[in-house]
Amino acid sequence: MGGCAGSRRRLSDSEGEETVPEPRLPLLDHQGAHWKNAVGFCPRVLVSGICAAGSFILVAFSHSVGTSLCGVVLASISSGLGEVTFLSLTAFYPRAVISWWSSGTGGAGLLGALSYLGLTQAGLSPQQTLLSMLGIPALLLASYFLLLTSPEAQDPGGEEEAESSSRQPLIRTEAPELKPGSSSSLSLQERWTVFKGLLWYIVPLVVVYFAEYFINQGLFELLFFRNTSLSHAQQYRWYQMLYQAGVFASRSSLRCCHIRFTWALALLQCLNLAFLLADVWFGFLPSIYFVFLIILYEGLLGGAAYVNTFHNIALETSDEHREFAMAATCISDTLGISLSGLLALPLHDFLCQLS
Repeated sequence: MGGCAGSRRRLSDSEGEETVPEPRLPLLDHQGAHWKNAVGFCPRVLVSGICAAGSFILVAFSHSVGTSLCGVVLASISSGLGEVTFLSLTAFYPRAVISWWSSGTGGAGLLGALSYLGLTQAGLSPQQTLLSMLGIPALLLASYFLLLTSPEAQDPGGEEEAESSSRQPLIRTEAPELKPGSSSSLSLQERWTVFKGLLWYIVPLVVVYFAEYFINQGLFELLFFRNTSLSHAQQYRWYQMLYQAGVFASRSSLRCCHIRFTWALALLQCLNLAFLLADVWFGFLPSIYFVFLIILYEGLLGGAAYVNTFHNIALETSDEHREFAMAATCISDTLGISLSGLLALPLHDFLCQLS
């Protein structure tokens, strides 16, 4: 009996040991990291929204070129900060959100171009048109703080996990993959290694944006046709609207068409640039409608390069590296646009002197 009682005591003690609750320190650490991430993104989003509103107000009430340029700078800060913030945030959500993000950015460009074109042609002044857009930054803030759900319960793989398993990773590692946000900060060596693997996608995206913004900033104004009822300013607005329409269509096409080799898109965009530059020089296109089609095609190439680049990166980077990879690749469009501006503006002035 004593042995039985001792056995029962030992069994009871072992059962008691098995039911001891685990320490809650890791959970508290995870919650602390979650709030740090949330607060970190929240100043970013606020700054992006404030800069967007400030850009509308500055340009609307501007009476000098300098003030207008300050408004443009604020708009660029808002756009760049918003892009790097939200693309980094996609690492914490299913990969399908990249398609929706790209479609949304394309739709924003189209909506902006159509709104300005429609409201000014309806009789509103540029100042009234810009002030009417002040609701957009408020909508941005509301969508982030009220609409977006916490990424904690999301699965980054989702429906595309099978597709990603067939891809070769950009960075080979023997360490087990960690979920986004669960790893410590990457070292400088790890960041450099990831960045080198990203160059296969960064370089063609830089080339695509260089070519298309060389067209937009340097050639649009010079592609002027007198045999049409549209004024010079109206032709420019139609170019912008058609370009944005092409971007929106192709950024929304990810579920229909995946492009692995974005180098082909970079080559085609450079051919677009060469063709339109030759037309500015020689003036061989007989009608503005040919230019309309080419500019629509230009937007399609640019949008396709953008959405497929980030889609491919999302598939081919580990969970541990994805947030940094998304943020690092954001330099591609900024670098391409900046380089094109440096070269397109003096070329534009040179071509104007020739004409």
